Amino acid sequence: MNEKILVVDDEPSITDLIKLDLEFEGYQVETAYDGREALEKVENFHPDLIILDIMLPHITGYEVCRKVNEKYNIPIILLTAKTDIVDKVLGLELGADDYITKPFDNRELLARVKALIRRISNPQKEDNNEIIENGDLKIIPNERKVLLKDKEIHLTPKEYDLLYLLAQHPEQVFPRENLLEKIWGYDYFGDTRTVDMHIQRIRKKIGDHSSNPKYLQTVFGVGYKMRRV
Repeated sequence: MNEKILVVDDEPSITDLIKLDLEFEGYQVETAYDGREALEKVENFHPDLIILDIMLPHITGYEVCRKVNEKYNIPIILLTAKTDIVDKVLGLELGADDYITKPFDNRELLARVKALIRRISNPQKEDNNEIIENGDLKIIPNERKVLLKDKEIHLTPKEYDLLYLLAQHPEQVFPRENLLEKIWGYDYFGDTRTVDMHIQRIRKKIGDHSSNPKYLQTVFGVGYKMRRV
């Protein structure tokens, strides 16, 4: 196992513990204690995954997340002491793949790390390469592209995976736990809002601009929303 992980937190006790656990699992680990150092380590260490605290000196974790996603496609797990849903939404909107709230169980963090690493090492092939079209919306699986009115819509890998899955099964109900397992690759740990926020971001990007809202309601309404009741 040669995957490289960058752990960024201004509390050495946290970074040291996470580093110890990850190295025990066989990962190569580097640490950083502020935002500037984190960006330098990204350039020099070239991590496969980043575990990133939000509240950092000099440059916030939000800004680090934004800058990383401008240049790289590196999965990011946010560490946050904040429980406000707005803070978590902001992190995900900036390109983070997931978040975990402090204090956290190290076993849960390790499980999420392993799941993301598995997806990097063994990317899933699409079930088929048939283009999905409905109204102005077009999904091209072999290119992992989504077009709306012939203009490409930028989706993160997780957003694309969610949209593609739901578009393939517009009449099927998916519990959040099932989506976590299918898209994130790990079992349900008790907080499914990651799924909710990714769905909200997809709807914001394509829902207001589609000429076929009925189709989107089928994809998101039946396939996702109605399973809450």
